[in-house]
Amino acid sequence: MVTDEIVLDVQGLTVDIATPRGTLHVVRDISIQVKRGETLCIVGESGCGKSITSLSMMGLLPKTAKRNSRVFEFLGEDLTRASKSRINDLRGNRMAMIFQEPMTALNPAYTIGDQLTEHYRHHLKASAEDARLRAVELLEKVGIASAAERLGQYPHQLSGGLRQRVMIAMALMCGPELLIADEPSTALDVTIQAQILRLLADLQEELGIAMVLITHDLGVVARIADRVAVMYAGQIVEEGAAADIFASPQHPYTRGLISCIPIPGKTIPGGRLGTIPGVVPSLIGEMKGCAFKDRCAHAQARCSETIPLHQTPQGQQWRCVMNETNQSGAGQ
Repeated sequence: MVTDEIVLDVQGLTVDIATPRGTLHVVRDISIQVKRGETLCIVGESGCGKSITSLSMMGLLPKTAKRNSRVFEFLGEDLTRASKSRINDLRGNRMAMIFQEPMTALNPAYTIGDQLTEHYRHHLKASAEDARLRAVELLEKVGIASAAERLGQYPHQLSGGLRQRVMIAMALMCGPELLIADEPSTALDVTIQAQILRLLADLQEELGIAMVLITHDLGVVARIADRVAVMYAGQIVEEGAAADIFASPQHPYTRGLISCIPIPGKTIPGGRLGTIPGVVPSLIGEMKGCAFKDRCAHAQARCSETIPLHQTPQGQQWRCVMNETNQSGAGQ
């Protein structure tokens, strides 16, 4: 159940990385809020800055990256002023992350039990036996049979689906209030993918967790999201309730993404799906106007100027120079 309590409030987030060719503006002035019990999906093509955004929320950016924001609060606490030790206290404890690739995120040199219990003992000062019992409890909760026996196994002894479930259990060990899941269904077959998404939704409802889900798959978004933020070239170009985004997408990029989804009963077998021509632009150096203009079938001269922000009474927001009545599908 979604409440009015804001768990994560980020305003004006930017992430820059210095490169030999110039400054790479990976994330450009984005703002998001996530409430308790709510699932916010950040969606977009590969290379648009989704994963860097998630890593910046956890304070796990590479040393070459520089993060800035006007507001960065977790449950009302200003993290822009927090010490490194305070961030370490929160990370893995009250803020947790499911990393993108379970095949490599787990350390092959340590057993599942060691990796599940290490941070639980560190943050909660628990005994080895209490940590083991907690690990077994969560492995059972995420649907892993013979949980106690699994603690002695190594990652290579588990399938991809089981490893992903272990990653979810690991993120939940300390009872976090914010869960960030970066492509949690990547490289899984559709049956396991559906199970993982259903598991995340059930756990969120049971535990009241605020969740940020990073994905490029709008099919995943449709099944789990309360709100959607569409990200392109380091910016959020459209944001709103999931139902509003799918029923009435306003930005040409959002419309282009939705046109790429096959629709049962409507998409002709063997027929052509929608496409968005071109590629995500380079984020090195200054970018003026709409980053999508070079791929948009409706681009015009003023797309190179400051892009206005439109908003409906329901709170759906998007950045585009066109009137919504004149907008049609992108890349068509």
